[in-house]
Amino acid sequence: MKAVDWLRAPWRGRRDGWVLALAAVALAATFLNPGLRIERRLFEHVVVLDITQSMNVTDQVLAGKPVSRLAFAKDALRQGLLDLPCGSKVGWAVFTEYRSFLLLAPVEVCANLGELRATLARIDGRMAWSGNSEVSKGLHSGLGIARELPGKPSLVFITDGQEAPPLNPQYRPAFDDKPGEVPGLLVGVGELSPSPIPKTDPLGRPLGVWRADEVMQTDLRRQGRGASVSGEALADDGAGPAAAGLGATPGTEHLSALREGYLRLLASERGLVFHRLQTAQGLSQALTSPAFAKPVVARADGRVALAALAFVLMLAPMLARSAWPALYRMRQALRKKASAAAMASASD
Repeated sequence: MKAVDWLRAPWRGRRDGWVLALAAVALAATFLNPGLRIERRLFEHVVVLDITQSMNVTDQVLAGKPVSRLAFAKDALRQGLLDLPCGSKVGWAVFTEYRSFLLLAPVEVCANLGELRATLARIDGRMAWSGNSEVSKGLHSGLGIARELPGKPSLVFITDGQEAPPLNPQYRPAFDDKPGEVPGLLVGVGELSPSPIPKTDPLGRPLGVWRADEVMQTDLRRQGRGASVSGEALADDGAGPAAAGLGATPGTEHLSALREGYLRLLASERGLVFHRLQTAQGLSQALTSPAFAKPVVARADGRVALAALAFVLMLAPMLARSAWPALYRMRQALRKKASAAAMASASD
């Protein structure tokens, strides 16, 4: 007998042996650290939350209860973290007065989900260092933060768009931002109908709402300055045409509504995408838009698949020995029932 035949003889007719041999081969292959290179779409965002007092307006609904705009935005972001694929990164920043301030540089979402949610939960209006809300300047500051971060993240700027003090549409601040240089979302939150703005102390304790006589109702330029002669008008200094709907609303500046038209204008000027926040699902879809995806070549580990295959192959003989007799008995019982039914019908 040849050596090959001598080796093959014990395996003839033994399927269990072949199956176990394949399992051994699969296990041995895991030590070679096999893998497959695939392209994945990941995302990296730095999220700027407006924490000025108008964001405390309770014109949103969450779980059937009225909540503030800030709370509604935070809940949507909290849910949105789960929809970002592992490997994506998110960072937090806040906006108040005329600048955005980075709190947490973008970190990987899956490994740092607890930390991201914990820091998000602690962001509120008590962190504000000023009562002013110069949105266009804050957006410019946020773009600068995203531009300087090493990962070049997208900017997600969440605000209701209310400028305080009011902005003169003929004298809007001009910036040197290049449209589209920093991709991102300008997210508007709030209802279109105005609501009172809650007033709080530095510790966040409620003090009622702001009254009309406590809030600047016109922009600074319209208030003018004293002239040398009573009734003297100042010469126009070459201001550009007014942008419709962007000026102050005298008599109602103590109320707040979503300034959607203004935010759409800012988004178009900066090359951003405007999104009105209405549902958490809508925000998640906006955050995972292909426009913000970063193709990354990743290596998929093949060891897990091979180990799982080996495990199944090792269990297969035992399962076959226990399952086949039961299946055979079931088949025989069905045949007997069919034969009995046929005989009964024939006798009738």
